[in-house]
Amino acid sequence: MKRTAILASFAATFLFAACNNNAGESTAEATTEEVTTEASAATGEGEVYNVVPAQSEVTWNGKKVAGEHSGNIEMQGGELTVADGEVTGGTFTIDMASITNTDITDEEQNGKLVGHLKSDDFFGVEKYPTATFTITSISPIEGAVAGQPNYNVEGDLTIKDKTNKVSFPATVSVNDNVATAKADVTVDRAKYDVRYGSNSFFDNLGDKAIEDEFTVSFDLTAQK
Repeated sequence: MKRTAILASFAATFLFAACNNNAGESTAEATTEEVTTEASAATGEGEVYNVVPAQSEVTWNGKKVAGEHSGNIEMQGGELTVADGEVTGGTFTIDMASITNTDITDEEQNGKLVGHLKSDDFFGVEKYPTATFTITSISPIEGAVAGQPNYNVEGDLTIKDKTNKVSFPATVSVNDNVATAKADVTVDRAKYDVRYGSNSFFDNLGDKAIEDEFTVSFDLTAQK
């Protein structure tokens, strides 16, 4: 049975909400071998698969009491190392300044939200222009159904110079020198000191509160 490999996301991460003045926010088989591979792109041995940003997509979704917002963010680049059909490491970089919103149709209000997300209230992209994700371990999901996640992934996610562990299931494959990966990653922004509208830092926010957890979904392609 051909082993599959994992392409990590990042994953990283992008929020949702707005200021008070802002209006309205692959198929693969699972191996049965119980093995966990730990490494990083800096130390992992194997052939390098480069992320193809133009063939990759990263989206975000965040919720608040009064609604939710969604948008896109660009993968700046990254590498995955693969040896004998197994991942040995990977590091990926996200362009935080590329955050966009896709649900607000009014141009002015859309611009206000995006500007707020880029500000120090959220991601402070002028000071912290990128976020990174580094794979630290992967393990196959025994008995995974075709088309469903077939690997568990863990790694270090760095946002605003703060690094925390994140873990998630992913659907991955490596065929004909192309690696693909899809996953939904839940990120707790409070761990990265993204404070605006957070009940973890402020009291009595009421319907102004924004959930700490948001979702980053990725659909990535890398080529050897």
